Amino acid sequence: MKLALNGGEKYRSHPFPAYNTIGIEEEESVLRVLRSGKLSTYLGTWHDDFYGGPEVRALESEWCEYFGVKHAISVNSATSGLYAAVGACGISPGDEVIVSAYTMSASATAALIYGAIPVFADIEEDYYCLDVKSIESKITLKTKAIIIVDLFGQPYDRDMINSLAKKHNLYVIEDAAQAPGAMLNGKFAGTLGDIGIYSLNYHKHIHSGEGGIIVTDDDTLAHKLRLIRNHAEAVLSAKGITDKSELINMVGFNYRMTEIEAAIARCQLKKLPDLLTQRLANTLYLNEKLAQIPCILPTQVRDGAKHAFYVHPLQFDKSVALMHRNRFIDAVKAELPPTLLREESTVLLSYGYVKPLYLQPLYQERIAFGRDGYPFNLSDVTYPKGLCPITEDMHYNRLVTHEFMRPGMSQSDMDDVVSAFKKVWENRKELL
Repeated sequence: MKLALNGGEKYRSHPFPAYNTIGIEEEESVLRVLRSGKLSTYLGTWHDDFYGGPEVRALESEWCEYFGVKHAISVNSATSGLYAAVGACGISPGDEVIVSAYTMSASATAALIYGAIPVFADIEEDYYCLDVKSIESKITLKTKAIIIVDLFGQPYDRDMINSLAKKHNLYVIEDAAQAPGAMLNGKFAGTLGDIGIYSLNYHKHIHSGEGGIIVTDDDTLAHKLRLIRNHAEAVLSAKGITDKSELINMVGFNYRMTEIEAAIARCQLKKLPDLLTQRLANTLYLNEKLAQIPCILPTQVRDGAKHAFYVHPLQFDKSVALMHRNRFIDAVKAELPPTLLREESTVLLSYGYVKPLYLQPLYQERIAFGRDGYPFNLSDVTYPKGLCPITEDMHYNRLVTHEFMRPGMSQSDMDDVVSAFKKVWENRKELL
């Protein structure tokens, strides 16, 4: 059977089903808000409405109950949540924040917003979260925080990293955008550090189009987060905040979530347990089937962890395939169709994830704000190629990710994915 990459017939031509979690419940919730006439009740002055409207407050309360946290603060995106978290921790110009090189860009630029310097640490070879030994090697007297990422839905090594952070008096900010519902030893991802951030962006497990939730058990941090979310500087005098130390990073923003987004998110939160159950079952099925392809290595899950599988990460063994990963995966992609509602993404199968962040022009040229290169001009930290060797090897040679385990995919759909891999493996001589 000739490979589609070489002009043969695709193994499957009809699209995969959409991942669409929006239903009648969300429609009714939106109509309820529209009929109320209150699409937002936030005021950027000291008033009861400083904390938002009824849907926002209900969502925050329900999020606290679900995840077992003291405070939940809704924002208009997880990016805003990361920025607010760095501000609440008192990060200042010239400070250093240890971040992952292998994540969405905002997990690192959050430090830059407050004039701090991102210092990139390498990832674990098996689990893709920050490696504790790499973190330790990056700590200096200027280090003030670690922004950890539960990449692909895998919880980070809480015991080792939190112990290290405590030893050096560092904040741990947990980016759990890809890990809602993931757990480590019975505790939810997002609640493992000092501050956690979840995403409600449209391609996450659950969503409200855009949006994010910040969680913490620390009263002081929660207070600062709420101020930063809603024009902090405008309410400080009304709240009687005049102490110099309390004014740090209290230039606020408009990070507020709308009532419609909050109403949708409330419906979505109720669906999270069932969506996770389906996602895990599908991943276990595909993990077992795809591991039968000799050059594909299955996902590993940390001891004591429940993985949320934002995507299904696999590794490619070039020594077995006798070809580069990209050549093999391009051939598999050619056998498969796009997914409904994601047609612009072509086939939801990729090699690598994002280019290691420190190789972006922002870091290579050390230019962020203004013509003088602030805040990089406060530091001698550099970003050479080879800085994080495991990250680079994963991105350029070994990592494979796909989204075919999403709820809505039938066993027949998944079997077509497996068969496409098998077809390429069995006809790999065409690629050599």
